Amino acid sequence: MSWTLATFNVNGIRARMPVVLKWLEQRSPEVVCIQETKVQDKDFPAAPLEEAGYRVAFWGQKSFNGVAVLTKNEPEEVRIGFGDGQPDDQARLITALVDGVWLVNTYMPQGQEVGAPAFEYKLKFFDRLRVWLEANFSPESPLIWTGDMNVAPEDIDVFDPKRMAGKVGCHPDERKALEQVAGWGLSDCFRQHHPDVKQFTFWDYRLPKSFQRNLGWRLDLVMATQSLAAVCSAAEVDSEPRGWTKPSDHTPVLATFDLAKL
Repeated sequence: MSWTLATFNVNGIRARMPVVLKWLEQRSPEVVCIQETKVQDKDFPAAPLEEAGYRVAFWGQKSFNGVAVLTKNEPEEVRIGFGDGQPDDQARLITALVDGVWLVNTYMPQGQEVGAPAFEYKLKFFDRLRVWLEANFSPESPLIWTGDMNVAPEDIDVFDPKRMAGKVGCHPDERKALEQVAGWGLSDCFRQHHPDVKQFTFWDYRLPKSFQRNLGWRLDLVMATQSLAAVCSAAEVDSEPRGWTKPSDHTPVLATFDLAKL
């Protein structure tokens, strides 16, 4: 069974619906994990996504953050937030069990600037996620952690590593935090198939012609436990939607798995 999952930071699901629907028609993955929906639950535009053939689960808030999972098959279970007894004050985590695979979809905090309270919040969010994974799941089980990590894992994942060294998104503390979560038992599917390729998933609106000049970052990842990584047959960044009319500043990342081999 060839089974494809995609992750896509849409930067506003209502504003980006034409892009999302066009892309779904083109690629039709079994699962799409969406971040930065920027809409509270009562206003989430589920109907056009359902008409496109997807079940929709979401958790949002007004104007900021927000996550959703689109699945062709009905999820066996959906969880909102950490549920660890601490406040879930921002809509950044949704988890679903679909086709026997646990999906952990996150929109990780951006951090604003090194030393700011938002930067400390970001590091603590990574720590909290690692503890939560340890408490709720096993690295022996089929599980995918995906989403916008807001960290470029290595220098190859940013267009100008010297310029960005030590800044938010490339800071050693952020990279260490990402590594610690991955160290629970997760592999980067894109790097598994493309160990030396300089490929980005995000091109900042604020940099003039950033997409045309390929001034980007690889911030959007699909991370899989060992059993799934072993049956991951392909992984790619689909950069085409970033060039469409009124695009997100991110573009989709896809990974394909042969679930029959699990």
